[in-house]
Amino acid sequence: MALGFCPFNSTRLASLPFPSENALKTSKNPLYMSTASLKLLCVRASASNSASKARFVARRKESVSVRQLKRPLIEYMRLPASQYSVLDAERIERIDDNTFRCYVYRFKFFNFEVCPVLLVRVEEQPNGCCIKLLSCKLDGSPIVVAQNDKFDASMVNQISCDANRSGSLVQELTSDAVIEVSIEVPFAFSPIPLGMIESTGTQVLEQILRLMLPRFMAQLVKDYQAWASGDASRQPLGTGEI
Repeated sequence: MALGFCPFNSTRLASLPFPSENALKTSKNPLYMSTASLKLLCVRASASNSASKARFVARRKESVSVRQLKRPLIEYMRLPASQYSVLDAERIERIDDNTFRCYVYRFKFFNFEVCPVLLVRVEEQPNGCCIKLLSCKLDGSPIVVAQNDKFDASMVNQISCDANRSGSLVQELTSDAVIEVSIEVPFAFSPIPLGMIESTGTQVLEQILRLMLPRFMAQLVKDYQAWASGDASRQPLGTGEI
């Protein structure tokens, strides 16, 4: 009884004229391949098999005019991070004096739900502060959660006021934010052109900044007004609503 059919039996294979080892090593042999060529072939194979990476970058600058009260805005901006209000207890959690966890609003990306959770650190500066991203975790749809070890993200938000106008009645408060994400394109997205993925991802980041920065600035102004009027409670004023 036979399970299959093979046109070559062992006797015929043994009688085939295989080239000698020295013959295989000569560059004139069509089967010859140098070590350098083998390495190059491996590199090319690795490159062709590696996942494509998409890059999203968004930047937005938001400024608001603030009417100064008895306590000037520059003093508020120079408060140590330990005295910062979290602004919105529904979205921001204090880890220590300078570190905060932020829960970004859920949004859709190609019909998949994404909810980033950011860990940020505040660096105090003479005219304000700089908020920098330490890490980012993705919650949401299973395919989104699976990308947590396959992307890199950076964010910097520079918040400042003009120290040269500290004596004027109206001061300007500015937030300048940049977000950059680099992510391996999941297999499920491979039929989609990379340019379309990057364009959509960038639009999503821009929309997040377009929604969140004005809201953040409004909360900041409201908190300044509470502080300047003598409210030392530093209670969060936000309600989690966008």
